[in-house]
Amino acid sequence: VQLQASGGGLVQAGGSLRLSCVASGRTFSMYAMGWFRQAPGKEREFVAAISRGGGSTYYVDSVKGRFTVSRDNARNTVYLQINSLKPEDTAAYYCAADRLFPVVAGADYDYWGQGTQVTVSS
Repeated sequence: VQLQASGGGLVQAGGSLRLSCVASGRTFSMYAMGWFRQAPGKEREFVAAISRGGGSTYYVDSVKGRFTVSRDNARNTVYLQINSLKPEDTAAYYCAADRLFPVVAGADYDYWGQGTQVTVSS
């Protein structure tokens, strides 16, 4: 599985972004998907995960209510909607795929996409 993330950018605090991650291949629906982020000088942080069918989601407490993960298996795409952006959301955001759900440890994920940068100005 190859993953391609996009949708990052420079936004003002309070704004919104929708990140996308497109997967190659016909096995996308066999994988749960996760989103992680890494800010400069900080460790990679789990953000959200979604089950293979999309019926279950899981979030880190710090983003609950502002982040929404969803997926469209027909389009081989997982999304991360980020609302009410804060400067502390500034980071490179990564998508990842794993057969299990929910998985919060990045080391357990099988496949990773490249990051898409989100920068929030105050």
